[in-house]
Amino acid sequence: MSADVSGRVLVVDDSRVNRSLLARAVQEQGYEAEEAENGQAALARLASDGGREIDAVLLDLEMPELDGYETLSRMKADPRLRHVPVIIISAVDDLASVVRCIEMGATDYLPRPFDVAILRARLTASMATKHLHDMERQYSARQAELLETIERQSAELAHFLSPQVAALVSSQEGHALLEGHRRLITAVFCDLRGFTAFSETAEPEELFGVLREYQAAMGELVVQYGGTLEHFAGDGLLVFFNDPQLVADHEEQAVRMAVAMRDRFQTLQQRWHKRGYDLGFGVGIAVGHATLGRIGFEGRYDYGAIGMVVIMASRLSSEAAAGQILLSQRAFAAVEDLVVGESIGEVSLKGFSRPVPVHNVVGLREEAAAPAH
Repeated sequence: MSADVSGRVLVVDDSRVNRSLLARAVQEQGYEAEEAENGQAALARLASDGGREIDAVLLDLEMPELDGYETLSRMKADPRLRHVPVIIISAVDDLASVVRCIEMGATDYLPRPFDVAILRARLTASMATKHLHDMERQYSARQAELLETIERQSAELAHFLSPQVAALVSSQEGHALLEGHRRLITAVFCDLRGFTAFSETAEPEELFGVLREYQAAMGELVVQYGGTLEHFAGDGLLVFFNDPQLVADHEEQAVRMAVAMRDRFQTLQQRWHKRGYDLGFGVGIAVGHATLGRIGFEGRYDYGAIGMVVIMASRLSSEAAAGQILLSQRAFAAVEDLVVGESIGEVSLKGFSRPVPVHNVVGLREEAAAPAH
């Protein structure tokens, strides 16, 4: 085991002997260990820095003053502490207690006497999860600072919206659109092939680095082609065209963007391949009516699209092999003169009662190639 300290574990148990045994096991695995004799002391320690310095908690259930159940409940109710992994280690070994703790948010439940190898595996997984969350929190904080600098004079809501949507906030027409409306759109959903397997084996720093490169490259093209980015969700992103700004050739713009993304991804793929990352890129595009408007809650709103067109784009993306851009029949009919396509045949998609015709975009016709609007 490496001698480098890669995390700090808080051991919570009213028994000094048990605390010492657990602390020693934690230290032998290369982590720092802190001790708390009951739940009250543990919560006080965690509250002192908002849980930033503690990467995992080993928690006993039967303790005076504040038992493990209540300690776990208070941690998960505190926004500052709910992401700190909690592993229950207790002599209480009945199924009801296990289920109760997992439902309350515990990462795992190990009965005493505990197996050192299992504890090591659980701690390793918990540390990776906590470190990734901390990195995401730090990255989000940096992004928020950047947005505040760039748009200091804009409304607070604009910090969370695509440029097209932010422009609506201060207009009377924009407020009406934000309240909800129906419109024909082209929905584009894309994500990475092999990302789940990659995330299971990659270090958190590697995972986060790949996502940053990927999101930066794809986000630039969304802006270039005038798409409205609804959201990034890990390796997946949803973009739609023709709302809130009308685009006469929204189907074509969507396909041009998708082809540009595929080309851009090849550069990323070559770079990642040298690092041993095996990732691909797939896209689904559908055309149809959706309900669009503001979703969320006070202080954090997004601009979203709801409808079968969004679901179909997502399902087509899931069906796409690496390098494929799959179009619904309606989308293909709108861009047939623009693309070199091939029929995939009728495909059964989850949530659709009948198989749907699907086409793959091989490329753009040379005479139709043109820069983004």
